[in-house]
Amino acid sequence: MAAVDCDMPVEPESNIPPQEDLEREAEIFKEKGNAFYIKKEYSEAFNYYTKAIDACPKNASYYGNRAATLMMLSRFREALEDSQQAVRLDDCFTKGHLREGKCHLSLGNAMAASRCFQKVLELDPTNTQALQEHKNAAALLEFEKMAEYGFEKRDFRKVVFCMDRALEFASACHKFKILKAECLALLGRYHEAQSVASDILRMDSTNADALYVRGLCLYYEDCIEKAVQFFVQALRMAPDHEKARLACRNAKALKAKKEEGNNAFKDRDYDAAYQLYTEALTIDPNNIKTNAKLYCNRATAGAKLNKREQAIEDCSSAIKLDESYIKAYLRRAQCYMDLEQYEEAVRDYEKVYHTEKTKEHKTLLKNAQLELKKSKRKDYYKVLGVGKDATEDEIKKAYRKRALMHHPDRHSGASAEVQKEEEKKFKEVGEAFTVLSDPKKKSRYDSGQDLDDDGMGDFDANNIFKAFFGGPGNFSFETNSAPGNFFFQFG
Repeated sequence: MAAVDCDMPVEPESNIPPQEDLEREAEIFKEKGNAFYIKKEYSEAFNYYTKAIDACPKNASYYGNRAATLMMLSRFREALEDSQQAVRLDDCFTKGHLREGKCHLSLGNAMAASRCFQKVLELDPTNTQALQEHKNAAALLEFEKMAEYGFEKRDFRKVVFCMDRALEFASACHKFKILKAECLALLGRYHEAQSVASDILRMDSTNADALYVRGLCLYYEDCIEKAVQFFVQALRMAPDHEKARLACRNAKALKAKKEEGNNAFKDRDYDAAYQLYTEALTIDPNNIKTNAKLYCNRATAGAKLNKREQAIEDCSSAIKLDESYIKAYLRRAQCYMDLEQYEEAVRDYEKVYHTEKTKEHKTLLKNAQLELKKSKRKDYYKVLGVGKDATEDEIKKAYRKRALMHHPDRHSGASAEVQKEEEKKFKEVGEAFTVLSDPKKKSRYDSGQDLDDDGMGDFDANNIFKAFFGGPGNFSFETNSAPGNFFFQFG
């Protein structure tokens, strides 16, 4: 009997389950995934579909199911990859093509989406979902074209409108969100623009476009130093980012020129400051907030140079750019005061006080109202031709000069009309002297109080004249041979 060779090699058992077992296990995972999907527990559904794919990686429907789950999780780029893998495995997989198209549409690629929906319609001409999505893709393309045209024409409101409509179809398109945010910034709606850019940066901190928009908002809010940091970061992420490069250059130039102007003003070189602010205003017409400050700064320099009319214009330009700019209202009001345009000054101070009810603003308003009230009376200082700080002697000298100039006897040979006018002026001179030569009346007059109770309507200008020059018989007017030459002689 032959001996058994106990050392003969034994065939090892394989640890790899048969294909049928793998397929059966994959189906179990898929069914579990479907159950979680129905309950909207998409993360769990994703895990089980992934297990199904690991067990059976050649099944197109598993990729399709996982793509659907990823879409519900708003992970459209991953969903797009799964959809594309599904149709690579099965080119007749209608749902795969449909999901690929939806992913392209959500990501803003309308052309690619249209091709996918067209493929679905070739496979199933009656597919109503594909028909509707094909129309959506066409609408998205139209909104893109309208937005592009609007941006070229600087119609930023139209661009925002188009992007809002486009994002209804392409909710995950960063490009559309960035364009909307940029236009919001250009419209001065900085908070909204920052919100959009910040949302993108939370998902992708290296997004150069979002960094650029964030910087743009800071730049337009006159936070130029911080803005430059964002522009530099955007250029680090995308060295060819032209918008960030231009904005960075403008921001640096604007900051430098404004600082030069400020330094010149501090050094009391007002001509240089005025010129530097003028140059700064040409750098970027779109930077509303900074330009408003530049106009106000130039107005301040202009006021120092006695260019008050131009200063008022500059303040008005600043206010037009920024209606809440209190400093511009205050500067303009002071210029109006200097030009004795008190009604305009009161209007500006009222605006300031209603906005910021401070003690200082209340005092400024009251002073302007007082000057307005005083301006509606006779200006006795102007009548005598003296300043408001004139001394007693200066007031007397001024009265002597004006009283002699307008005395009726001096114009006895003139026409009746001239005589009447000079008599009126003579009376006003006497009235002015009566008030300004009396400390009590002068004080009341300067404080804006009414003088009607002091018997101003009953005074006699001739009596004042006689009292000033020493009584009747002490003066007479004579003429020499040249017409218009008069001499006053004391008796």
